[in-house]
Formats: sequence, structure tokens, C-alpha cells
Amino acid sequence: MKRGAAGTVRGIAAAVPAALFVAAAGTALHRQAAQWAGVDVSWGVAAALMLLASVQLWLAAWSRSVIPTAVAGVVSYAAVGVLSSAGPAKQLVLGDAVGNVWVFGIAAVTVVMLVAASRLPAGRTAAAAVVVEPLSPR
Repeated sequence: MKRGAAGTVRGIAAAVPAALFVAAAGTALHRQAAQWAGVDVSWGVAAALMLLASVQLWLAAWSRSVIPTAVAGVVSYAAVGVLSSAGPAKQLVLGDAVGNVWVFGIAAVTVVMLVAASRLPAGRTAAAAVVVEPLSPR
């Protein structure tokens, strides 16, 4: 197996459990809010989407492929869809504004992270960057 293909397979194998973790943790986190000057500020949905974005970017950088980023987005979206489609008494993601931002934000964050991951330098590690571009003495 070629080195790039092995990284992609390894990335997909890591993307599935990472996406399931993000779906569970984000669903638990997305309803968090704080009172500020008498107004509820929903900070949990932003934190949940930042968690998803960071995991997707980490997967792309670690595996040097955008495919794990896409897999993480699809698996997270599917898992949150399952959590939001339970019966009325068992539903974990409600159909209100915060719930909709969490569900549809997964798709938006995935598209943004696919663009960001496609712009990562391919096959260039940090050690290679130092060798090619040494620090200038001051």
C-alpha cells in the first residue's frame, strides 16, 4: 500500500470514533447558555461547532488528506440526526434555533474545514519546513 493511501485509511479509521465523540459531546454541549445582563447567551453551540472544526482540521493535518475531514462531517451529521429523530420524550436535539444551528452548522463547518484542509501544504512536515526555510538570526 502506498504511503499516501495508508495515511488516508488510517485517517478514516480515526475519523469515525472522533466524529462519534464530537456528535455526543457537541450534543451535550450545544444547549449550554449563560445569563449576561438578563439575556441568555448560548455559548455551547459555538463551542460544539469549534470542537467539530478543530477535530476535522486535526484529522486532515494528521492524515494529510481531506477525506477524513469529510468522513468526520458525514458521520457527525448522521449521528446527530439519529439523536434528533428520537421520539418527543427522548429527543436530545430540539427543533428550536439552537438545535437548528447545531444540526445545520455541522454541514457548514464541514464545508469550511474541507476548504481549509485542501489548502494545507501536502507532504510537508514541520521539520521539513525548518530545513527548507531556516530561521533568520537576529
